[in-house]
Amino acid sequence: MKIDKKITDYSKEMIKKYEHIYEIDEDLYGTYHVKCGLRDKNGKGVLAGISDISRVDGYQFIDGVEKPCDGKLSYRGYDVKELVGGIVKEDRFGFEDIAFLLLFGHLPKKEELNEFQEKMGELRILPPHFVRDVIMHAPSNDIMSNMSKGILSLASYDEKANDLSLGHVMLQCMQLIEQTPMLGVYSYMAYRHYKLNDNLYIHRPEQDISMAENILRLLRPDMKYTMLEARVLDIALILHMEHGGGNNSTFTTRVVSSSGADTYSVMSAALCALKGPKHGGANIMVMKMIEDLKQNVSNLKDEDAVRNYLEKLVDGEAFDRKGLIYGMGHAVYSISDPRARIFKKFVEKLSEEKKLHEEFELYEMIERLAPLVIAGKRRIYKGVSANVDFYSGFVYRMLDIPVELFTPIFASARMVGWSAHRLEELISGDKIIRPAYKSIVEDRTYQPLNERD
Repeated sequence: MKIDKKITDYSKEMIKKYEHIYEIDEDLYGTYHVKCGLRDKNGKGVLAGISDISRVDGYQFIDGVEKPCDGKLSYRGYDVKELVGGIVKEDRFGFEDIAFLLLFGHLPKKEELNEFQEKMGELRILPPHFVRDVIMHAPSNDIMSNMSKGILSLASYDEKANDLSLGHVMLQCMQLIEQTPMLGVYSYMAYRHYKLNDNLYIHRPEQDISMAENILRLLRPDMKYTMLEARVLDIALILHMEHGGGNNSTFTTRVVSSSGADTYSVMSAALCALKGPKHGGANIMVMKMIEDLKQNVSNLKDEDAVRNYLEKLVDGEAFDRKGLIYGMGHAVYSISDPRARIFKKFVEKLSEEKKLHEEFELYEMIERLAPLVIAGKRRIYKGVSANVDFYSGFVYRMLDIPVELFTPIFASARMVGWSAHRLEELISGDKIIRPAYKSIVEDRTYQPLNERD
């Protein structure tokens, strides 16, 4: 839809003129003891609920004092490092295994896992004509928005879309876990065909292969992939699957669930929250930052030159001039992000298969130098280390996953965690989530229209 230029100019002029009415004096947060962003000055979140789904540890108490420690992430009490290690040792795919754990609270026996995989495979198929009628309509490079539209549209195919009985909500969640990747890949194919004038191919999903294999199969014209490619993507999906109740998109899931909204509305809202570059879009910013580094540093093996570039980043003199080294630091983790540590060895193995080991060494160098640069330039309250987003974009690129699908792949994995939190909120939450804001509005007296200055 094309909007008249006069209206566009009007909106720009008015916000420029009255932008000041939306500005809040930062000192007032201290005056009224308000936690901006529901976090304290150290970045620690305000407790807003209780959850038994996962645990994110970035600190430990020693003699009653909270101190930074190596990060640890647990799913239903199991260390993710052990879960991934066990799956790798058994030489199998683990997405469905860990999804079962998060949804039902225990690691499945072999027969339980086989039944779960069979049922999930059946739910993978989208409704008849859905791709043509919904996904192919109004394609865009904004795949996350298309996915959100797709999830809301799926409600039209569910005769009990507003049914909040737990059995039906579980069914809806299982369906969306399987169909979200379809929405993402097919939306990208529509964009590529209609906007980039490229060939269109829509592969039907296989019901008896893993989630990771299915995604790669749908993406590639010849539907072929190596086992290492599929295994690395499987690990990426597991590591992105869940990360506590306080992250922006999961908290959104719980907030909208607490209002009594249907599953489709809840998951669409969560997708919209994840879409932001401060959340799920971070790996894209890492990729763009690395490309800018390559253009501005002639010798990528020269540590002094790379360090100089990183210093310019922190000083706001390079890339997007926001003073950030993307992929570094985390709201909870301090010394290390366990997901990044686990993922790194798989990234290295894939880089060797793809003959991109020199680029992996560049990432390693940045990972080592960035904390030193940040510590020298900033007053920090905790350690700074690489987070999982630092390496995930590099992996997706090595897997020939287009940048438009980086965040949708993240969303496809996180759908599992969102589902578990939705169910926990429905079962254990008994109040609508409604935090308070301190109002600083002053009383004013109404003036008749013809008396206003």
